[in-house]
Amino acid sequence: MASKAPPSSTEKQRDFFNHLEAYLAKRDGVDKLLKISRYTTKIILSSSAISESHPLTHRLKSFESSVGVSRKAFRLGKFIQDINALRNSHFESNQEFLLALLAYGGEGIYYFVEQFIWLAKSGLIDKRHSSRLQKISAWAELIGYIGSISLKFRDLNRILEDEACLKASIEIAVNRGIGHREEDEKMKKLRAKMLMKKLSIVQDFADGFMAVADVRDGNGRFSGPLLISFAGLLSALISTHKNWISC
Repeated sequence: MASKAPPSSTEKQRDFFNHLEAYLAKRDGVDKLLKISRYTTKIILSSSAISESHPLTHRLKSFESSVGVSRKAFRLGKFIQDINALRNSHFESNQEFLLALLAYGGEGIYYFVEQFIWLAKSGLIDKRHSSRLQKISAWAELIGYIGSISLKFRDLNRILEDEACLKASIEIAVNRGIGHREEDEKMKKLRAKMLMKKLSIVQDFADGFMAVADVRDGNGRFSGPLLISFAGLLSALISTHKNWISC
């Protein structure tokens, strides 16, 4: 039987562009590309790589501000996904329900309030409400990340338990001299799942770090613009990787 020929470079290129099209069709895909652009710009501005008097500095500040407003438009109606996530979840305990309520409730309120912040920044509603709305948004976001991180650590512990059981099954198979190809495949998928869960936790910590800075109005230790910008870029890169894989 003839072996299947490996895909040509043209086919690989076509697959890449199909994948890219699917990625860009997603709201989160475009939003995270904008986030990378924004925080890369903020890093350049915060690092003083370009002097304040340079004409490019004004352009970068204008670009960063514009992208920030544009990203808020992508949050229109996004709170619905949190309502549905909470409705469709199954909880094993009251503690898990409370954590989910914090995670999805906090994030949902954050996305809901962000719609009005976008309207204020766009000039449709009075900008004097913007400061108060941003404070509510920051607190809701922070509460959401506390719940999300807690839930993801619980998920990670379950994955570690599954890994331990699978390792035991593989050891038994080896001792008995029988095949364990199926278990090896399961282990490979389980470790990939574990990696994604760990990346998701790192992303939540980075976003939560920025939420703390917003709650404190950028004051206090570890609230410097350069550090916050790096946290934002890290979060954006992890999210982009996750969205790309899920396409």
